[in-house]
Amino acid sequence: MKALKILLVILLCNSWGFAAESEIEYGAVFADGAKIGHMVHERQATATEVRTTETIHMAIARGGMELKISVDSTAIETPKGKPLGFEYVMNAAIMQQKITGKVGPDGMLTVTTEVMGTTQTQKIPWPKGALLPEGLRLLELEKEMKEGASFTATIFEPSMVSALETTVNVGGKKQVDLLGRVVELTEAEVVMKAPTGQMTVITYLDKDMNALKTVMEMLGMKLELIACDKEFALSPNDVVDFLDKMLVLSPQTLGNLQNKTAEYTLIAKENSTDVQFPTTNNQTVQRAVGGRFLVMVKPVKPSKGTKLPYRGKDPKLLEALEPTPYLQCDQQEIKDLAGRAIGATTDAAEAVKKIEAFVDQYVTGKDLSVGYATALEVATSKQGDCTEHAVLTAALCRAVGIPARIVFGLIYVDEFLGHRNVFGGHAWTEAYVGGKWVGLDATRSREGFGAGYITLGVGNGDPKDFFSMINTLGYFTIDKVDVK
Repeated sequence: MKALKILLVILLCNSWGFAAESEIEYGAVFADGAKIGHMVHERQATATEVRTTETIHMAIARGGMELKISVDSTAIETPKGKPLGFEYVMNAAIMQQKITGKVGPDGMLTVTTEVMGTTQTQKIPWPKGALLPEGLRLLELEKEMKEGASFTATIFEPSMVSALETTVNVGGKKQVDLLGRVVELTEAEVVMKAPTGQMTVITYLDKDMNALKTVMEMLGMKLELIACDKEFALSPNDVVDFLDKMLVLSPQTLGNLQNKTAEYTLIAKENSTDVQFPTTNNQTVQRAVGGRFLVMVKPVKPSKGTKLPYRGKDPKLLEALEPTPYLQCDQQEIKDLAGRAIGATTDAAEAVKKIEAFVDQYVTGKDLSVGYATALEVATSKQGDCTEHAVLTAALCRAVGIPARIVFGLIYVDEFLGHRNVFGGHAWTEAYVGGKWVGLDATRSREGFGAGYITLGVGNGDPKDFFSMINTLGYFTIDKVDVK
């Protein structure tokens, strides 16, 4: 489960603004009270441009394996906050990704993405009114952040190469504890919206619109970014295993759920108002009283007789054939692998099963050391966990003309890293065959997709797709399971 990716995005979205001409500030990152990393902010201003650089270094454990991640994000703007460009660099284990953007006089954004030695360039319109950190800081100063005020802004996030619609609701003055130093700050609620959901963040600002403390609830955890001195920021981190936090207990042993139907009674935890479960061809959802959800999982089997490629006109299905930053189905390496996977097959049902089995065998380094790789990165490294299998499977399907998407959710296992009868965070693929979305899981192609999968969100594998589940995973329990 790639919870860390969205955490980094959210932390960077809530960038710090500083009034000084050149200043470096430090902050510590906490998860449920444990220090997991630090952040460094630097703002450099000249007569012609303002550079805002934010760096995050984090270390977490995933199933006992330590994963170190660093992100450097630089925004370049005019002194009046007009966007000029950006650079985003992420390093996570074997994965390196660099995204640079330049806004031209015509308002077009030229984006260059470098992944594992492969470079892609695209040109898109700069989102209307979208702001980078300096522009946001100036807007906050303009609004004066008085209690009761509310305003909206569009924030551009380089890691997503897209904008998030944001609403800021200003509260009153609060006495805030900054690791033993108590200061009076202005509380503000920041609501960031994506097509698949939203995230609410509480931030505490000084008079110059420096966010000295940011607090968010996500995936059942309390995450905080707190301003501090350099010595504490760079001090050793605590070891926090995020994988343990992604497990949901099953009320009973379920065993093999292949070729079966399962009805799950799920109960939202107290005060969890944003819990939601999507309905798909493999899952139906009925909301009951008392925060209960009845989720019926009845997997669709791919029916033969549908020829590839897809030649329909459904806009959503056509979109599910397009390349994305994480599903580079138009790249020759992906096309070659897709050809190897299906051979001379022309039947879509047969092709998706061949792709599922091919990816299972192709990814030989099956471990948790990869932060979040794209399909092209997986094609090169042959390494990764569930998301790496899922993105490569989806990209290969799209490359041969079969609509495909990424699914995030839970999977049941009898035993996992010492835990018995649990549902763990997982990612898999759905391909559109014979008028239905069919589940594919290349991490276990021999067993096949079954009733032990609970869907929490679907998308193209982009970080913003996680918004559909961050207010659900960690906020419900499984009360009962009926298997037929």
